[in-house]
Amino acid sequence: MLERMVAALTPRGPDDAGLKLERHAALGHRRLIVVDPEGGAQPMTRRFGRRELTIVYNGELYNTEEIRRPLLAKGYRFHGHSDTEVLLSAYAEWGDACLQGLNGIFAFAIWDSLREDLFLARDRLGVKPLFYAERPDAFLFASELKALLAHPLVPPELDRDGLAEIFLMAPSRTPGHGVFRGVEELRPGRALHWRRAGLSSFTYWRLEAREHTDDVATTARTVHDLLQDTVERQLVSDVGISSLLSGGLDSSAVTAFASAALKREGRPALRTWAVEFAEMATHFRPTDFQTSLDGPWAAKVAAYLGTDHRTVTLGPTEVAGSLEAAMLARDLPGMADVDSSLLLFCRRIKEESTVALSGESADEVFGGYPWFVRPDALAADTFPWALRQKDRLALLDPDLVRYLDAERYVQDRYHQALGEVPRLPGEAPAEARMREILHLNITRFLPTLLDRKDRMSMATGLEVRVPFCDHRLVEYVFNIPWSLKMLNGQRKGILREALRGELPDDVVDRPKSPYPSTPDPRFLQAVREGALGVLHDSRSPLAGFLNRPAIEALAQADQDPFALPWFSQLMGLPQWFAYVLQLDAFMRRGPVKAPYRPARSPEAIRAAAAGGAD
Repeated sequence: MLERMVAALTPRGPDDAGLKLERHAALGHRRLIVVDPEGGAQPMTRRFGRRELTIVYNGELYNTEEIRRPLLAKGYRFHGHSDTEVLLSAYAEWGDACLQGLNGIFAFAIWDSLREDLFLARDRLGVKPLFYAERPDAFLFASELKALLAHPLVPPELDRDGLAEIFLMAPSRTPGHGVFRGVEELRPGRALHWRRAGLSSFTYWRLEAREHTDDVATTARTVHDLLQDTVERQLVSDVGISSLLSGGLDSSAVTAFASAALKREGRPALRTWAVEFAEMATHFRPTDFQTSLDGPWAAKVAAYLGTDHRTVTLGPTEVAGSLEAAMLARDLPGMADVDSSLLLFCRRIKEESTVALSGESADEVFGGYPWFVRPDALAADTFPWALRQKDRLALLDPDLVRYLDAERYVQDRYHQALGEVPRLPGEAPAEARMREILHLNITRFLPTLLDRKDRMSMATGLEVRVPFCDHRLVEYVFNIPWSLKMLNGQRKGILREALRGELPDDVVDRPKSPYPSTPDPRFLQAVREGALGVLHDSRSPLAGFLNRPAIEALAQADQDPFALPWFSQLMGLPQWFAYVLQLDAFMRRGPVKAPYRPARSPEAIRAAAAGGAD
């Protein structure tokens, strides 16, 4: 079984594999080689006195040498220069407390054979994934759901909450929820021990509310210095590094600091990558969410910084044709063409690079999205990136909506999220509400994008690093007052101020424009026809889950009823049809079993389809 689980993660670690079998534990690993090709093989076992510890680890530490130095002073010796060995030694020396000193992205497990103790931990923002399933006589864990599902103790079954996550919350997901029955996610900033006596978990990091006393100049300088230090730390690698560059503020900032650092060190010019869609200029129309084309801006920044620039152009047919592959990479229905295009983009980057930097998290941390300033979003008693919940529910079978108690489920998840927000005593109501919105974005919306970036990139064997997720930066910026975040009336105003002089002013002041989705009508046509085919296929596992007449009416609409997206900035009408295709592919996989049974039998649905009735 272990071999099957490990094999499921081969795309994530295409370079090497290893197994460690003991009487009471079996550990497996797939490796993507980034640092210390010879000395970083896993599972890695070391003896520390009477204790024998074995680690399996996915991620990267950006302060390896800072941790190694005190360990050397304490007498530890190292066989190589990998961060894996340093992390294992840090745990041997400091135990659970080692987590406080880690700067990086990680999910790891350490087995202590003497104490028969399994320790799992995940990085503070949840950049790297980790799922587990506790059974009466086994404890299973893996980086991705597909590896757990490869074990017979974890069949592809959904319970009621799992169905609600797929049909109501997705492409976001409630933190900690593994969707499949009996599967949990280790939440960001948490760790656990599993011993014979059972499981115990603890939180080692969470955002805290603190008074911000720095003036504008000090705040801007601190943001600048933290970001610069973070980017430079994340250049550690024994292989070449690239940067994803859209020409927007966030990716341009990361690229600027990385490019400058490589030049100072005399290393080759940074390679930058932009993604474009065929005939984008012909079909593009500016909206409140997508304000301008990225291509010209990416080229401008690349020329300004002197990078080795590449543009990957994707066509509508290949983007639509990769929806199922993207779902399989994520293990769940996701962000439709936003996922599939990223998968294709990463596949192309991997041909020339193994590590890349990206700008994720800046909008969540600094307040860059339109819903940070839209009165309807700020006043809504729900997640501000999903205001079209009633319209979305109208596309589901009414019996399913009642079975899931849909509105209450979403409300409960929203209020659960609000209950986690740290409060600052005496804070003005408006500022307190912005703190809520920021915390919701960091803990509920950002994980959706981090899941997307991790799964699409690692499915191609590409490691993508996200400097804006550095916990020191996030902690500092979280407590900057909203008036400073909106400095000069601009969203992310304090970040813009921090970057003046690093980039041209028009790049610094460029309005937010998200990762693009294709406006090509050929994509809409392809996914609409595909979704209608699913609706009329009585063998589809979605039969009875969707409101067929409502979706057929949607397919015939002259205008996009989702001009205000049903999720995030990009999930409109084409993405709904694409999501139906991903849902169908997801339910067929396994196949996935669900507790809900449509009111009409498959035979009745089949007969109605044959007779042309609804």
